[in-house]
Amino acid sequence: MRKRKTRLEDDTQIDMTPMLDVVFIMLIFFIVTTSFVRESGLEVDRPSAATATQQSKAGIFVAIKDSGEIYIDNRQVDQQRVRASLERLVASQGEVGLVIQADKETRHGIVVKVMDAAREAGIKQISVAAQADN
Repeated sequence: MRKRKTRLEDDTQIDMTPMLDVVFIMLIFFIVTTSFVRESGLEVDRPSAATATQQSKAGIFVAIKDSGEIYIDNRQVDQQRVRASLERLVASQGEVGLVIQADKETRHGIVVKVMDAAREAGIKQISVAAQADN
């Protein structure tokens, strides 16, 4: 009689494998479907705007510091090399949008030069980043 009782206890274990499979499949699903927000990697003090909207399809980020330094892909770029750098990125990424993240103290002329270089590089969608007014 004693033997029968221990055999019954062994049969009552719960198999956790199917539950772990479901958890891992859900984890993979959420990782694949998550969209990641990309930034230029440079901290700038963006100006505020009452009509600021969220930009969803931006592939290239250009940051301009208040001192006039231009950064593309976390690398400082000379003003004369902006067009060549953007052309190289367009060639590798295809037709993408551009977001200019300029500090609010940046001179207007530098922003316009970057916009002209972007248009000459074949970029059609150009946006200027701003913070939404609260």
